[in-house]
Amino acid sequence: MTITVFQNARVVDPSRGLDETGAVIVDGRKIVASGASAHNQGVPDGASVVDCLGKAIIPGLVDGRVFIGEPGAEHRETIASASLAAAAGGVTSIVMMPDTDPVIDDIALVEFVLRTARDTASVNVFPAAAITKALDGREMTEFGLLRQAGAVAFTDGRHTIASSLVMRRALTYARDFGAVIAHETQDPDLASSGVMNEGLYASWLGLSGIPREAELIPLERDLALARLTGGTYHAAKISTAMAAAAVSRAKADGAAVTAGVSINNLSLNENDIGEYRTFFRLAPPLRNEDDRLAMIEAIKDGTIDIIVSSHDPQDVDTKRLPFADAAAGAIGLETLLAVALRLHHNGEVSLLRLIEVLSTAPARLFGLPGGTLKPGAQADLAVVDLGEPWIVAEADIRSRSKNTCFEGARLQGKVLQTMVAGRTVFSV
Repeated sequence: MTITVFQNARVVDPSRGLDETGAVIVDGRKIVASGASAHNQGVPDGASVVDCLGKAIIPGLVDGRVFIGEPGAEHRETIASASLAAAAGGVTSIVMMPDTDPVIDDIALVEFVLRTARDTASVNVFPAAAITKALDGREMTEFGLLRQAGAVAFTDGRHTIASSLVMRRALTYARDFGAVIAHETQDPDLASSGVMNEGLYASWLGLSGIPREAELIPLERDLALARLTGGTYHAAKISTAMAAAAVSRAKADGAAVTAGVSINNLSLNENDIGEYRTFFRLAPPLRNEDDRLAMIEAIKDGTIDIIVSSHDPQDVDTKRLPFADAAAGAIGLETLLAVALRLHHNGEVSLLRLIEVLSTAPARLFGLPGGTLKPGAQADLAVVDLGEPWIVAEADIRSRSKNTCFEGARLQGKVLQTMVAGRTVFSV
């Protein structure tokens, strides 16, 4: 087994509240020491030494909401290509959504994802299974068997379950199997033909809007059902101050509720749509600046538990269309960390809290290994130059699809090396 010593690094480990200068020692697949104390241990015989002066070492990111085309739409993204993009972004674990063709709603599909990931992926891939068969919102899937097969959570992906009875049953069954129900909420009738945030800007562009209440109303129902059933509920992607307030109230009531936010709703607002730029057609839609600032506050005060990339590859055929006809979604694995670091660089969120919501908290939420640099943990980590500037260029994107919101963006903070189970899966 090879021993690697990362010396003189800024070691950031939210699982221990650690942000200090020190070392990380990796022996084979495991971390054997990390932090200032590791620095004092010296270098074991035969170890390879990496001088990380001016660099940070963080637990590999755990992305809790990743859409992949395989099976059924491999031209958009495969498990292999998504894992390459993830590794380049310092993401060592991804939770894959069930929105595939066929849908991940039975054991064979869960096993297919796990087998394909084992054979082709360079990062950890954990499948989430569908709550309802074919994502149609009516008949529930076999939670117990799917959980046993390796599903780490249950979600209907991009779809919102209309039936309160189905959602109640889902929360009850998930509770009995110790599983999380992750749900994206958008009232289909209220959202109707809306394609962006409802407001003055949508009127100027002549586009139909989606009111913020379309997100809030089904969310309020879900939170009430979470209180009723005692099930573990995760609001997958909230985007409004109203939704954050609702989650905060549910938490205060003692409900087992968590919330996530897409990096897009944290870093962009509706004005970024500009002249009908379809790469900014997203779900949930980009909101106004007040809502974006409310999302940042919700991260700081603990209302929001995790940040996700909401990586959703779309090809040219689904994006090079009039704005109202374009598919919603953007890729985000490669830019997740660097875009999130904007909040650190401008003093809005501490680095420790930022890495917590990108790594430690999602690992804990979904019961996954990772999110820590503790001795004995699997060596899933990233070496990052927090200050290095770079420009997002389409030619450098590893994802099969190129629909990024950040093309040409100037970012600060570059991943230099990513390690999964002690094996380097990306380096510059």
